[in-house]
Amino acid sequence: MITPADHKLLRRAINIAAHAVTLGDAPYGSLLAGPEGAVLAEAHNTVRRDDDITAHPELKLARWAARELAPERAVCTTLYTSCEPCGMCAGGIVRSGLGRVVYALSTEQLVELNPASGQWATVAQDGPALFDEARAPIDAYYRPH
Repeated sequence: MITPADHKLLRRAINIAAHAVTLGDAPYGSLLAGPEGAVLAEAHNTVRRDDDITAHPELKLARWAARELAPERAVCTTLYTSCEPCGMCAGGIVRSGLGRVVYALSTEQLVELNPASGQWATVAQDGPALFDEARAPIDAYYRPH
């Protein structure tokens, strides 16, 4: 359930996105807040500026949290973001241990506003294969003899 306190922090994430545009960056902004609402870190999209396809603000903050916060603190945080996290960012958020995400625009709403944002090609995948060979380094790491 989204609260008035969530709205306040979500508006700040939207303002970060608006500021990104004034810098020539893509219009996406996020912030990470602690359990009492204190802002721990902020980021905006710098994909073009950094020439880095992973420079989404949600992923930047997930990586920051994984480096800087103990797991028991990360799980108490909320990521506020101007748009619903993409699949790449969602994976990073899960792996970082963040506790919650609140977003303003859904992916569907973003695509309605900018149809090009939904035009990603799919990549063919084949597998699994070579199980015994592939499991050897996994076993060596997780089950040392």
